[in-house]
Amino acid sequence: MTVLTNALANFAAGPVSTTAQARIVTSLSALDWLAVGRAGADEPVSQIVRNMVLAEGGAEQAKLFGGGAAPLRAASLVNGTVSHALDYDDTHFAHIGHPSVAVFPAALAVAQALDKPIVDLLEAALVGMETSIRIGLWLGRGHYQAGFHQTATSGAFGAAVASGRLMAFDMEQMKKVLGLTATRAAGQKTQFGTMGKPYNAGLASSNGVEAALLIQSGFETNPDAVEATNGFGATHLGADDKASALEGLGEEWLFENVSHKFHACCHGLHAALEAARELDIAEPEVAELKVKTHPRWMSVCNQLAPTTGLGAKFSYRTVIAMQALGHDTALPESFSDEVCTDPRLISLRDRISVEADENLSETQAFLSLLRRDGARREAVHDLLTPLSLSDREDRVREKASKLIGGETVDEIWSMLRTGGRAAELAARLGG
Repeated sequence: MTVLTNALANFAAGPVSTTAQARIVTSLSALDWLAVGRAGADEPVSQIVRNMVLAEGGAEQAKLFGGGAAPLRAASLVNGTVSHALDYDDTHFAHIGHPSVAVFPAALAVAQALDKPIVDLLEAALVGMETSIRIGLWLGRGHYQAGFHQTATSGAFGAAVASGRLMAFDMEQMKKVLGLTATRAAGQKTQFGTMGKPYNAGLASSNGVEAALLIQSGFETNPDAVEATNGFGATHLGADDKASALEGLGEEWLFENVSHKFHACCHGLHAALEAARELDIAEPEVAELKVKTHPRWMSVCNQLAPTTGLGAKFSYRTVIAMQALGHDTALPESFSDEVCTDPRLISLRDRISVEADENLSETQAFLSLLRRDGARREAVHDLLTPLSLSDREDRVREKASKLIGGETVDEIWSMLRTGGRAAELAARLGG
């Protein structure tokens, strides 16, 4: 009954052999997380949750995006929520979850309190994010399709493991923290499109920290609560595929394949935008454009004629038209109500069609462009196509620079790659 729990606890508590790629990708995700968190600090949901926490007061143990400090659990709640407010953070398609926004806030809060070096913070975060992906694989697509938000459910386990690793938990404590998290991990997809979606990320992070603090204090719980007959998997429609979830654990880092967002819109649109980028589409050339995508995305991000900036973030036709007209889709402010009423955009949008293709994976898109001169060009893009580390670094740093400024990015990147204390990194949360 405890095959998964034992394996993950042993992995999380023991020594790990990280690859150079895993370490660099983790540092890039930390930079990306800090950038989207700072950029989202003034969003309404960010202000509401931060103001609630600051009004409650308490020990100033960890810094907050947007300013102030709060107890560990509260800081994790705020920073998880804020960093997912723009929905511009990384995604792992193995389980369709956002690892960084659940795990980094917890790891950074605990690392500050324990005065840990950045290298320990990054290792704990990597182990936590890998754990969340493995839990997500075990739960499977059925868990997600039933309405559970993997960022909130699997992410809570990742946050708990990262916190426990920084607290030097042994294997038995790791089993307990996984078991206790099983009674706290929660989050529904019904919150998508509302402030509840970023709040789910904050809950995951806060729940993980809370479970770790309790176990550290001697709290007793059922360590088999993840896999028990009436445990988390059984009650949350998990697929229970332990073999696939554990394959290569400790030797292969699935987190290396995390996908960073380079466009400030639904991740389901990114493969199409990257294909359009490869075609170098410009508005005057377009006679018609056909987009093919996996059927899953037709009900998620295929709004045909949105009238708001938020709606534009979920519209193939709109985002491709924006890109063709020269709008920078990497900037959140590009997605405005005004852009949706631009006659040029509407004209181009109406020359774009979207259809489902079951032969494409969830991470692929196919574009067929008919130019006004009669020439036809085609492109296919898969978000899982590996970027070289240098290309990934260039694009993540470029995105972060657009959000928070190149000088700040250079400073943070230097700290992540050369060391320092977690508290020094936390001082860069802004505010």
